[in-house]
Amino acid sequence: MEKSKRYEHIYKQLQELLLKCEDKEARMCSIVAVLHHKMEKFFWTGFYCLRNEKLIVRTYQGPVACMELKKNMGVCWAGINTNKTIVVDDVEQFPGHIACDSRSKSEIVLPLHDENGNVYGVLDIDSKDLAAFNEVDAFWLEKIVALI
Repeated sequence: MEKSKRYEHIYKQLQELLLKCEDKEARMCSIVAVLHHKMEKFFWTGFYCLRNEKLIVRTYQGPVACMELKKNMGVCWAGINTNKTIVVDDVEQFPGHIACDSRSKSEIVLPLHDENGNVYGVLDIDSKDLAAFNEVDAFWLEKIVALI
């Protein structure tokens, strides 16, 4: 199935599923589970959230994650600090990349916003393939995180 159509199907599924619960954590858990199991190139799928100015792992699926990411280092902090979606074709080329698992080759990070528009975390997705993510992923994943 074409990537955009797959995302459209996932988005509709999540819209219905997330109506059943208003809790952010529960919504994040469901988003991670659906994305991780429906998108074949997703190797690690999860959330990192700010807590006391630290970026701490939350719900995720995939291999064991770094529990806390060094401040202002790596792709996740870049997403926090720029408040923008970041697509990295080759993580080895990203300055300050944090390698929680050496099998990760590419990454996409999307900022999460609270009701006031403040960034409180990121959705982080890694792939074992180089250049696994593009503007189609960015478009649909931004819509999906807005459902939280």
